[in-house]
Amino acid sequence: MSATVRSSLKVDGGISSQLTRVPQAAAGLERQGYDGCWTAEVNHDPFLPLVLAAEHSSNIELGTSIAVAFARNPMTVANIGWDLQAYSRGRFILGLGSQIQAHIEKRFSMPWGQPVRRMREFIAALRAIWAAWRDGTPLRFEGEFYTHKLMTPMFTPEPQPHGFPRVFVAAVGEAMTEMCGEVADGMLAHAFTTKRYLDEVTIPALQRGMQRSGRNRTDFQLSCPLFVVTGVSDAELEAAAAGTRKQIAFYGSTPAYRKVLELHGWGDLQTELHELSLRGKWDAMGALIDDEMLNTFAVVAELDELAAKIRDRCDGVIDRVMPSLPAGLSETAVRAVLDDLRGQPKAVRSSP
Repeated sequence: MSATVRSSLKVDGGISSQLTRVPQAAAGLERQGYDGCWTAEVNHDPFLPLVLAAEHSSNIELGTSIAVAFARNPMTVANIGWDLQAYSRGRFILGLGSQIQAHIEKRFSMPWGQPVRRMREFIAALRAIWAAWRDGTPLRFEGEFYTHKLMTPMFTPEPQPHGFPRVFVAAVGEAMTEMCGEVADGMLAHAFTTKRYLDEVTIPALQRGMQRSGRNRTDFQLSCPLFVVTGVSDAELEAAAAGTRKQIAFYGSTPAYRKVLELHGWGDLQTELHELSLRGKWDAMGALIDDEMLNTFAVVAELDELAAKIRDRCDGVIDRVMPSLPAGLSETAVRAVLDDLRGQPKAVRSSP
């Protein structure tokens, strides 16, 4: 049996990790009424910008979506997380992702293997380190992948009163999702996710993990970015749709996301998209995303109907949403959408 509770939808925004842009962007998100401000590890470090974001904001939550866990080790991440939690006065969310084997081995020159077990241990090591700093107890963590047994007073950071940073983990597959439900504080879903995939794959896997750890759904946050196609005219809608079709096609070409397409009976499309991507046929790839696929992966609506459609996509499943609103929207228009989004509480499923 599942319980139903009332909870408010949090609406988050992303910012560029280019340092010169961060102060204005973070302050702008807070001014417009966003709940969270997230960075990503793409072509810049994801942690440094959050120092500036913390300095130029007061209430907005600050997170990484994502930082690559396996490019680092638990001790270095524990230090960064502790300092950001202290400096932001408890507003930091540590969002971690595994990345894929090629990037870990060939880009970061780090070991790869057993990513679900490794991520579980990474989180356990983080919390063991933080507990040693908080409680002043000896550090004695010995795992399959990580060992942390040396911590002297010289290397122990000053106490901070805000508790441990919350740890969110990015997941698509069932095994990593189940692990999130068991040990993480939240999960970062991928934009290449459909409502049906969340209902039939993600939520059941999360609940299996929660059952093992004895937690309720209300103790956990599921965060999900959304493709958004909107505008105030037919021309704007068409332009937004064309760009979003290309984004969907790009992700659809990746073998890691094939299961999402297969659930909808579109598995063969992944093969075709992948072959086109190897030839650099990006426009041709976008043309393969028909209207049914577009509406399955994206929220498509005129601006005055957008909030209602986003709420419908999130209702009962998603706790934090990051909608890709058009860059040209005025602050007044953005705030109107955000206020409308949070105007109605939603039901959240609880684990049995």
